[in-house]
Amino acid sequence: MNQAFLYDAVRTPFGKFGSGLAGIRPDDLAAHVVRESVARAPQLEPDRIDEVIFGNANGAGEENRNVARMATLLAGLPTSIPGTTVNRLCGSSLDAAMIASRQIEVGDADLLLVGGAESMSRAPWVLPKTERPYPAGDMALSSSTLGWRLVNPVMPQEWTVSLGEATEQLREKYGISRERQDEFAANSHRLADAAWNAGFYDNLTTVVPGTGLLRDESIRPGSTAGKLSVLKTVFRPETDGADGGTVTAGNASPLSDGASAAWLGSEAAAGILGLDPLARIAGRGAAGVDPQFFGYGPVEAANRALAKAGIGWDQVVAVELNEAFAAQSLACMDAWDIDPGIVNRHGGAIAMGHPLGASGTRLLGTLARSLQATGERWGVAAICIGVGQGLAIVLENVCANNAAKD
Repeated sequence: MNQAFLYDAVRTPFGKFGSGLAGIRPDDLAAHVVRESVARAPQLEPDRIDEVIFGNANGAGEENRNVARMATLLAGLPTSIPGTTVNRLCGSSLDAAMIASRQIEVGDADLLLVGGAESMSRAPWVLPKTERPYPAGDMALSSSTLGWRLVNPVMPQEWTVSLGEATEQLREKYGISRERQDEFAANSHRLADAAWNAGFYDNLTTVVPGTGLLRDESIRPGSTAGKLSVLKTVFRPETDGADGGTVTAGNASPLSDGASAAWLGSEAAAGILGLDPLARIAGRGAAGVDPQFFGYGPVEAANRALAKAGIGWDQVVAVELNEAFAAQSLACMDAWDIDPGIVNRHGGAIAMGHPLGASGTRLLGTLARSLQATGERWGVAAICIGVGQGLAIVLENVCANNAAKD
């Protein structure tokens, strides 16, 4: 079996819903990170790219009809390069990386560009087709921005609750307090702001032309648990009883726009790109849970990925866990029984945003650069997925591995 390596990763700054990137089509966001990825590979002849695989969670708007292929064409790459789009909701671009790494390992490809794009600002309202023209009754539009729409009535109702209500049920099950959620969320903002100020994200991001958005737009540097504690709950009334709500706009990830991309390749890809590998894809894991407990999906996914890599949690020094909600992130961290200090050391989605299809590759790129910066060896990127799934990838810092061998 060949080995699969991550060579580079880049993303746009993530924009607020209806704000900094709202004027940019999702296929144009995707094309921008494709072009930037090519520009960052000094020796690349574009026709050496075996395939482009992108993730997208919506697919109902301007990114319809295979955004990976559209982005490749818009970026001006040869028409001979095939492209495919993956939809595993929030985990779409992480799934794209997993699919690509398998192609590399079995020898089907040497170089793939993976990534994802999402414009939640531009997600359309959708209207179901009718069985017959001109129905006599009223028809309701559904927003395709987030969550299930046009739900099959056969689905059990407990599975189809909102993501926020599902998170309330999860925090009840695992005893996650409002105070812990708000402190976690405030820390996400502090870490993200510090990382941007220190220049950590300079080599990981590319400004979208015509936008002027220079960094993640949702970061609030002055956030504190005290300030977040006064925000009203969204999905349940805030009461003193056991059923009182805890999830607020402050301890949940915001609706966002953005795109991300990464080069994955075999050892031979180093010569094709003119880049040294950053990390090896050492393990992959996918898991399913009851849909209403979707936020717990990363727990078993990461455990499976670690088992595939042949290591344990005691060897992991960095974790990039997508912060869909503070409560679900804390539940996963508690289950893994890990040091909170190794999780999202450069901030997370609560601060930076969560453009669904783009978040997985953001996690991978941040994790690889974090390991590179510290010289540490093992890291985990994990993400929860609506309708009850989780994905995870274990990365091994190539330089740290070589040092260990020496």
